[in-house]
Amino acid sequence: AMSFKFGTPPAFSSLSTSSTGIWSPALDSPWRNVTWTQEARESLMKTVKSYKPASDYVSEARVLLLGPVGAGKSSFISSVQSVFSGRVLNRAMVGSSTSTSFTKKLQSFSIRAGCEDSTPLVLSDVMGIGDGETAGLSIHDALCVIQGHVPEGYQFSPEHPVKSETPGFIRKPGLKEKVHCVVFVVSASELNTYPKGLSTAFQKLREHISNLGVHQVALLTHVDEVCKETSQDITHVYRSRTVQQLMAKASALLGMAMSYILPVKNYSSQLELEENTDVLLLTAVDHILQYVNLYFQDTAAEHEAK
Repeated sequence: AMSFKFGTPPAFSSLSTSSTGIWSPALDSPWRNVTWTQEARESLMKTVKSYKPASDYVSEARVLLLGPVGAGKSSFISSVQSVFSGRVLNRAMVGSSTSTSFTKKLQSFSIRAGCEDSTPLVLSDVMGIGDGETAGLSIHDALCVIQGHVPEGYQFSPEHPVKSETPGFIRKPGLKEKVHCVVFVVSASELNTYPKGLSTAFQKLREHISNLGVHQVALLTHVDEVCKETSQDITHVYRSRTVQQLMAKASALLGMAMSYILPVKNYSSQLELEENTDVLLLTAVDHILQYVNLYFQDTAAEHEAK
């Protein structure tokens, strides 16, 4: 890890202090370009709302969120729901403590724009993955969900792995039951304290999921909690050296190139939607949908090859 040592930190507003208390100057220019405007937000909204899966066999994209307890999976889902409903919702039951996973069963949420329209996107939430120290969703069960065998509402239990005798087990899942893209979720504020076993679990999962032909991307949540400037102004996110270093750390943890990882700030305590927070969330959704479409293109090619 890079470390910066200074004498007395100069009193610039462009300095960001990391959780370690080391001062790091902001980057001169952002390392990714994001247009932070009302027009950009509306154009992203339109792109996501008008999204149609590139497949004749499904009407909605199924996306599974995987990550440790407290990484912000449920909060990301309710944040995306908030963006589309035009107000902050806390509909996905969100746990506040990181000690135990709040979500124990497979819960899928259709993202709705307004009352009746459904955006063709379903985000599925599951129990936090185990990290070798705490029991959690096993690799076996995660793969069963991705392959489409696990029924909605299924209650996970580390002692009872999913089997063909499991009630509701889907024996021959079609494309619509399968997961079309996997999103790994890790928390910027916890990255330095994750146990070694988590990295091992991620690498194994990635290998198996890649073998199934499913693309994976990742979200780095809670970026507003690790950098003061970013917490005051989310548009600072790509100029924050702290966030950039944590992105590199997430990349190493997941064994995934940084280009697949997106920083987000979930809605937690805010009561009002905020344009730039929406832009970051919508950019993440748009990024996810691009990989969903790659999956559909791959499966369409397989269908034609048969």
